[in-house]
Amino acid sequence: MADNQFPGWHGTTIIGVKKGGKVTIAGDGQVSLGQTVIKGTARKVRRLSPGGYDVVAGFAGSTADAFTLLERLEAKLEATPGQLARASVELAKDWRTDKYLQKLEAMLIVTDGDELLVITGAGDVLTPEHDVTAIGSGGNFALAAARGMMDSDKNAEEIARAAMAIAADICVYTNGKLTVESISK
Repeated sequence: MADNQFPGWHGTTIIGVKKGGKVTIAGDGQVSLGQTVIKGTARKVRRLSPGGYDVVAGFAGSTADAFTLLERLEAKLEATPGQLARASVELAKDWRTDKYLQKLEAMLIVTDGDELLVITGAGDVLTPEHDVTAIGSGGNFALAAARGMMDSDKNAEEIARAAMAIAADICVYTNGKLTVESISK
């Protein structure tokens, strides 16, 4: 089947919210192929602990590609302990210049409880404005909902959960079965 005939991969929303000294990353569990839900309970948010240094990462895109990137990120973190931004930039440089990695189709949101970053295959390492970011099919819905709650009394996890519920109500490629990980510095 030609690439342009293959049904599009959709099916995730990942959000990162930083508030009150805590960062929460939440992701839904839906994986879709075209108009079919393949799985509803995927875990797209994971805790990494290279060398005892805790990092939480969420991914959107191809699962195999994301796992490849997470393994590379862990290696970069082991080489630069405690330096999430530096490890992320090194990963983005490799991703952008390596012929194998260039073909990977995924995005990452990562945090060590202090920094909140988005890493893309275009070589970007982005620090979001307003301490909230989101990726994936329902990312813009979750982002808008979370931004609207940032001035409320809700904490980071409550905002992430509420924003994900809103995204799940709007985006057909997002469900309400969440994996949520929080981390503080």
